[in-house]
Amino acid sequence: MVVPQRGEGTHRLYTREQVEQLRYVKSQIGAGMSAADAHRLLADELAAGRLTGGTVQETSQAHPRVLIAERDPYAAELVEYFLNTEGYDVRVALDARRARELFDERSPEVVVMDLLISGGAGFRLCREFTESGRPVHLLAVSTLDSAEEAMSAGASAFLRKPLEPLEVVSVVRDLLGTSALARGTQRPATAD
Repeated sequence: MVVPQRGEGTHRLYTREQVEQLRYVKSQIGAGMSAADAHRLLADELAAGRLTGGTVQETSQAHPRVLIAERDPYAAELVEYFLNTEGYDVRVALDARRARELFDERSPEVVVMDLLISGGAGFRLCREFTESGRPVHLLAVSTLDSAEEAMSAGASAFLRKPLEPLEVVSVVRDLLGTSALARGTQRPATAD
Protein backbone atom coordinates (compact mmCIF):
# COMPACT_ATOMS: atom_id res chain seq x y z
CA MET A 1 0.00 0.00 0.00
CA VAL A 2 1.27 3.47 -0.84
CA VAL A 3 1.76 5.36 2.41
CA PRO A 4 2.61 9.08 2.22
CA GLN A 5 4.57 11.07 4.74
CA ARG A 6 2.73 13.73 6.73
CA GLY A 7 3.75 17.37 6.41
CA GLU A 8 2.82 20.38 8.47
CA GLY A 9 -0.89 20.62 9.02
CA THR A 10 -1.18 16.84 8.40
CA HIS A 11 -0.99 17.24 4.60
CA ARG A 12 -0.09 14.05 2.76
CA LEU A 13 3.22 14.28 0.91
CA TYR A 14 3.75 11.78 -1.92
CA THR A 15 6.99 11.13 -3.78
CA ARG A 16 6.93 10.98 -7.59
CA GLU A 17 7.37 7.22 -7.36
CA GLN A 18 4.35 6.94 -5.06
CA VAL A 19 2.25 9.04 -7.45
CA GLU A 20 3.19 6.71 -10.33
CA GLN A 21 2.30 3.70 -8.19
CA LEU A 22 -1.09 5.26 -7.42
CA ARG A 23 -1.62 5.88 -11.14
CA TYR A 24 -0.83 2.22 -11.77
CA VAL A 25 -3.40 1.16 -9.15
CA LYS A 26 -5.94 3.59 -10.64
CA SER A 27 -5.41 2.20 -14.15
CA GLN A 28 -5.94 -1.35 -12.89
CA ILE A 29 -9.16 -0.31 -11.13
CA GLY A 30 -10.23 1.47 -14.32
CA ALA A 31 -9.69 -1.79 -16.19
CA GLY A 32 -12.15 -3.54 -13.86
CA MET A 33 -9.98 -4.81 -11.04
CA SER A 34 -11.03 -4.35 -7.40
CA ALA A 35 -8.95 -1.95 -5.29
CA ALA A 36 -7.63 -4.81 -3.14
CA ASP A 37 -6.59 -6.82 -6.20
CA ALA A 38 -4.96 -3.75 -7.77
CA HIS A 39 -2.88 -3.20 -4.62
CA ARG A 40 -1.93 -6.89 -4.54
CA LEU A 41 -0.85 -6.70 -8.19
CA LEU A 42 1.24 -3.60 -7.38
CA ALA A 43 2.92 -5.49 -4.53
CA ASP A 44 3.60 -8.45 -6.84
CA GLU A 45 5.09 -6.15 -9.50
CA LEU A 46 7.32 -4.49 -6.89
CA ALA A 47 8.44 -7.86 -5.51
CA ALA A 48 9.17 -9.24 -8.98
CA GLY A 49 11.26 -6.18 -9.83
CA ARG A 50 9.02 -5.23 -12.74
CA LEU A 51 8.31 -1.87 -11.17
CA THR A 52 11.12 0.64 -11.60
CA GLY A 53 11.06 4.36 -11.01
CA GLY A 54 7.39 4.13 -10.11
CA THR A 55 6.30 2.67 -13.44
CA VAL A 56 5.79 -0.89 -14.50
CA GLN A 57 8.23 -2.15 -17.10
CA GLU A 58 6.80 -3.47 -20.33
CA THR A 59 5.08 -6.82 -19.99
CA SER A 60 3.35 -8.94 -22.57
CA GLN A 61 0.18 -6.83 -22.28
CA ALA A 62 -0.01 -4.42 -25.23
CA HIS A 63 -1.13 -0.83 -24.83
CA PRO A 64 -4.07 0.16 -27.01
CA ARG A 65 -2.94 2.15 -30.06
CA VAL A 66 -4.54 5.55 -30.61
CA LEU A 67 -4.14 7.81 -33.62
CA ILE A 68 -4.88 11.51 -33.18
CA ALA A 69 -5.61 13.18 -36.53
CA GLU A 70 -5.77 16.85 -35.56
CA ARG A 71 -5.16 20.08 -37.46
CA ASP A 72 -4.24 22.06 -34.31
CA PRO A 73 -0.81 20.96 -33.02
CA TYR A 74 -1.45 22.41 -29.56
CA ALA A 75 -4.75 20.57 -29.15
CA ALA A 76 -3.10 17.38 -30.44
CA GLU A 77 -0.25 17.72 -27.96
CA LEU A 78 -2.62 18.20 -25.02
CA VAL A 79 -4.81 15.21 -25.90
CA GLU A 80 -1.70 13.13 -26.64
CA TYR A 81 -0.29 13.94 -23.19
CA PHE A 82 -3.44 12.85 -21.37
CA LEU A 83 -3.82 9.64 -23.39
CA ASN A 84 -0.12 8.79 -22.89
CA THR A 85 -0.57 9.35 -19.16
CA GLU A 86 -3.35 6.76 -19.19
CA GLY A 87 -1.06 4.20 -20.85
CA TYR A 88 -2.18 4.44 -24.48
CA ASP A 89 0.33 4.17 -27.34
CA VAL A 90 -0.40 7.45 -29.14
CA ARG A 91 0.70 8.85 -32.51
CA VAL A 92 -0.25 12.23 -33.97
CA ALA A 93 -0.95 13.21 -37.58
CA LEU A 94 -1.40 16.88 -38.43
CA ASP A 95 -2.75 16.32 -41.95
CA ALA A 96 -4.86 13.79 -43.84
CA ARG A 97 -1.93 12.25 -45.75
CA ARG A 98 -0.01 11.48 -42.54
CA ALA A 99 -3.19 10.18 -40.88
CA ARG A 100 -3.63 7.65 -43.70
CA GLU A 101 0.03 6.58 -43.42
CA LEU A 102 -0.15 6.07 -39.66
CA PHE A 103 -3.48 4.26 -39.94
CA ASP A 104 -1.98 1.82 -42.47
CA GLU A 105 1.27 1.36 -40.49
CA ARG A 106 -0.15 1.02 -36.99
CA SER A 107 -3.76 -0.25 -37.28
CA PRO A 108 -4.93 1.77 -34.26
CA GLU A 109 -7.84 0.60 -32.12
CA VAL A 110 -9.08 4.20 -31.76
CA VAL A 111 -8.78 7.24 -34.03
CA VAL A 112 -9.51 10.71 -32.64
CA MET A 113 -10.41 12.55 -35.86
CA ASP A 114 -10.70 16.31 -36.29
CA LEU A 115 -13.31 16.52 -39.04
CA LEU A 116 -11.78 19.73 -40.38
CA ILE A 117 -8.26 18.32 -40.82
CA SER A 118 -6.76 19.23 -44.22
CA GLY A 119 -9.70 21.43 -45.17
CA GLY A 120 -12.50 19.08 -44.11
CA ALA A 121 -11.00 15.72 -45.10
CA GLY A 122 -12.00 14.20 -41.75
CA PHE A 123 -15.39 13.02 -43.05
CA ARG A 124 -13.73 11.22 -45.98
CA LEU A 125 -11.11 9.70 -43.65
CA CYS A 126 -13.83 8.43 -41.32
CA ARG A 127 -15.44 6.59 -44.24
CA GLU A 128 -12.10 5.23 -45.49
CA PHE A 129 -11.07 3.98 -42.05
CA THR A 130 -14.39 2.30 -41.25
CA GLU A 131 -14.56 0.71 -44.71
CA SER A 132 -10.97 -0.57 -44.46
CA GLY A 133 -12.15 -3.81 -42.89
CA ARG A 134 -10.00 -3.25 -39.79
CA PRO A 135 -11.63 -3.05 -36.38
CA VAL A 136 -11.43 0.62 -35.35
CA HIS A 137 -13.38 3.04 -33.18
CA LEU A 138 -13.60 6.61 -34.46
CA LEU A 139 -14.05 9.57 -32.13
CA ALA A 140 -14.93 12.54 -34.34
CA VAL A 141 -14.25 16.04 -33.00
CA SER A 142 -15.13 19.38 -34.51
CA THR A 143 -15.89 23.01 -33.75
CA LEU A 144 -19.00 22.53 -35.91
CA ASP A 145 -22.15 20.88 -34.61
CA SER A 146 -21.83 17.94 -37.00
CA ALA A 147 -22.55 14.89 -34.86
CA GLU A 148 -25.12 13.42 -37.27
CA GLU A 149 -22.85 13.84 -40.28
CA ALA A 150 -19.94 12.32 -38.36
CA MET A 151 -21.98 9.30 -37.31
CA SER A 152 -23.18 8.69 -40.86
CA ALA A 153 -19.54 8.91 -42.01
CA GLY A 154 -18.67 6.04 -39.64
CA ALA A 155 -17.76 7.74 -36.35
CA SER A 156 -18.51 5.82 -33.16
CA ALA A 157 -18.73 8.97 -31.01
CA PHE A 158 -18.62 12.75 -31.40
CA LEU A 159 -17.29 15.55 -29.18
CA ARG A 160 -17.63 19.24 -29.85
CA LYS A 161 -14.58 21.47 -29.50
CA PRO A 162 -13.12 22.94 -27.40
CA LEU A 163 -12.19 19.57 -25.99
CA GLU A 164 -11.81 18.69 -22.34
CA PRO A 165 -8.87 16.23 -22.34
CA LEU A 166 -10.32 14.12 -19.53
CA GLU A 167 -13.59 13.81 -21.45
CA VAL A 168 -11.61 12.54 -24.47
CA VAL A 169 -9.90 9.96 -22.22
CA SER A 170 -13.28 8.91 -20.85
CA VAL A 171 -14.81 8.48 -24.32
CA VAL A 172 -11.75 6.52 -25.52
CA ARG A 173 -12.15 4.20 -22.54
CA ASP A 174 -15.86 3.83 -23.30
CA LEU A 175 -15.12 2.97 -26.93
CA LEU A 176 -12.59 0.33 -25.89
CA GLY A 177 -14.95 -1.04 -23.23
CA THR A 178 -12.47 -0.36 -20.43
CA SER A 179 -14.40 2.26 -18.45
CA ALA A 180 -16.50 1.29 -15.47
CA LEU A 181 -19.67 2.35 -17.31
CA ALA A 182 -18.91 0.55 -20.57
CA ARG A 183 -17.78 -2.80 -19.15
CA GLY A 184 -20.28 -5.45 -20.05
CA THR A 185 -21.84 -3.37 -22.84
CA GLN A 186 -20.34 -2.67 -26.20
CA ARG A 187 -22.54 0.28 -27.20
CA PRO A 188 -20.75 3.18 -28.87
CA ALA A 189 -20.66 6.36 -26.78
CA THR A 190 -22.04 9.62 -28.09
CA ALA A 191 -21.38 12.95 -26.44
CA ASP A 192 -22.42 16.41 -27.65
